[in-house]
Amino acid sequence: MTIIEDIVQTAPGTGDLRARVAELQAVQELAQQGPGAQATEAQHAKGKLTARERIGLLLDEGTFTEVEPLRRHRATGFGLEAKRPYTDGVITGWGLVHGRTVFVYAHDFRIFGGALGEAHATKIHKIMDMAISAGAPLVSLNDGAGARIQEGVSALAGYGGIFQRNTRASGVIPQISVMLGPCAGGAAYSPALTDFVFMVRETSQMFITGPDVVQAVTGELITQNGLGGADVHAGVSGVSHFAYDDEQTCLEEVRYLLSLLPQNNRETAPEEPAHDPVDRRCERLLDLVPVEGQRPYDMRAVIEEIVDDGEYLEIHEHWATNIICALARLDGHTVGIVANQPQSMAGVLDIHASEKAARFVQFCDAFNIPILTLIDVPGFLPGVGQEHGGIIRHGAKLLYAYCNATVPRISLVIRKAYGGAYIVMDSRSVGADLSFAWPSNEIAVMGAEGAANVIFRRQIADSDDPDETRAEMVKQYKDELMHPYYAAERGLVDDVIDPVDTRDILVRSLRMLRTKHADLPVRKHGNPPQ
Repeated sequence: MTIIEDIVQTAPGTGDLRARVAELQAVQELAQQGPGAQATEAQHAKGKLTARERIGLLLDEGTFTEVEPLRRHRATGFGLEAKRPYTDGVITGWGLVHGRTVFVYAHDFRIFGGALGEAHATKIHKIMDMAISAGAPLVSLNDGAGARIQEGVSALAGYGGIFQRNTRASGVIPQISVMLGPCAGGAAYSPALTDFVFMVRETSQMFITGPDVVQAVTGELITQNGLGGADVHAGVSGVSHFAYDDEQTCLEEVRYLLSLLPQNNRETAPEEPAHDPVDRRCERLLDLVPVEGQRPYDMRAVIEEIVDDGEYLEIHEHWATNIICALARLDGHTVGIVANQPQSMAGVLDIHASEKAARFVQFCDAFNIPILTLIDVPGFLPGVGQEHGGIIRHGAKLLYAYCNATVPRISLVIRKAYGGAYIVMDSRSVGADLSFAWPSNEIAVMGAEGAANVIFRRQIADSDDPDETRAEMVKQYKDELMHPYYAAERGLVDDVIDPVDTRDILVRSLRMLRTKHADLPVRKHGNPPQ
């Protein structure tokens, strides 16, 4: 006899509603407890929280409403009929994060190892449909062993339904995947379809085929973390946007990210009171950026000086570090920042940087977040590897993303802006609403030295002193085509501004652009470069 059968049979007076309520409370308590203390201790021993503990950290206290807590699978065979726990290994529902509705589902690794079966998948499908209909973000707390083998193709079909809904929700509601345990095989594709992926070091891994299969097929010997751990995906593959040391910090950062995002694509991000004066002069910028184009500096320091209270959330911090993508607030409103990073590879654009920035621009555009682009780029990275790897195709992704974006867009040339990379980095010619430059700017087809060697190669070769002639030609090119006001004289930038006024000018410009309206041609969808 099962526990629930025992409860039903011993409940006094079947006609007494109070008895039925007592029966309900007993069943609900059973569902809340899960598989028992031993399974919970095993979860904690791995350094992992339970599904309900995770939901408690993610949502505002006391706001979680569970959906289908009493759902159980109907599968038979392989011993499944003798084991039918409530929730079927996934907890679904909604609650509040900073007072706004968020939908969530969390795998319960204590039940079937969090593996997905038919009933399990149906619960996820339902909560995803509810999130799309309600126009609210969806957060998945992933800790599962993939498809439930005992249920065969029914489990696989469940994943298909999740993928289809991930795609339908893309660009409609924010989707965040939090990896808090293993995620292998086809299950890894759902996080890859969402907007942001969080991982926890040592406890979460993602891979299509595990270390055993890799060794059997290729002979390579590698650990789970070495193959698909948090640092691998955050710094090498680019699959994960964030990596943290513990679940508590990870979930707190998910809450912070949600505070910067709108509920859906029909709304704007919530405004926060701006305690940082909007007209604050940024005197520190004069010392942060060296005028000499070859000298590196940290663009993060520039961002900190400009945004409200110096606070921002960097996306993909450890991948493609030659470009920075971040969310911050200016005048209390969320803004997306794309910036070259001279401290890494001189801020050059390469394949990974182009991909990283392109997807971020697309996200900002989908969710009505204005884009600020800080430019200090010497060009695209040359080399056989880049060309054979498709730098043209990948660079075009960033170009397409900017050209397609209809949100307010402001670009600021801080120092170098050379060649095609300047055009790609949201120049006026590809649709930036406003373009500014500091007096240290150098906007040109290429650097003066390279240009002089091309334009004046005959004069230099015929000269009695080639080095002196080259120096003269370089100076001539700089004086005529690379002085700070050349682009402004031709209307390619709207103004050359004092760096100390940067914050004030950006805030006033964004206030003006807040009512911007732009339409794209009628079409089913574009066909961006892949």
